[in-house]
Amino acid sequence: MAGDAALTVYGNLTKDPELRFTQGGAAVVRFTVAMTPRFQDREGQWKEGDPLFMSCTAWRQLAENVATLNKGDRVVVAGSLRQRSWETDDGQKRSMTELTAEDVGLSVKFHPAESKRAEKSAPKPEDDPWASKPASDEPPF
Repeated sequence: MAGDAALTVYGNLTKDPELRFTQGGAAVVRFTVAMTPRFQDREGQWKEGDPLFMSCTAWRQLAENVATLNKGDRVVVAGSLRQRSWETDDGQKRSMTELTAEDVGLSVKFHPAESKRAEKSAPKPEDDPWASKPASDEPPF
């Protein structure tokens, strides 16, 4: 990410993320985050600004984790901006800016979250070379 335009956005997923796999087997997910700024006008009334829709892409394990999220989930996405350009079949040039995610998290601003860590299973004593062996009558050599 060094030298890239780093950006962090937060907002709501506009639809369920779409998980796909490249021919090489790498997971890639595309999703869109919608952000609508709110501000107070001169009379102190809250107003909503123009919404911004940010196209995002995540790769590999991050992609598989993002694919478990749902439309409407509030997320925080950190990554780098990329400009993609292509030409359509009829010769028109197109381009778009997207955020390549380095990290994605659920926002807990408006709802609490419960952190669950995967339980680690303890190694079996016979699989652990450093486990102390029961004392025997035979010498160790």
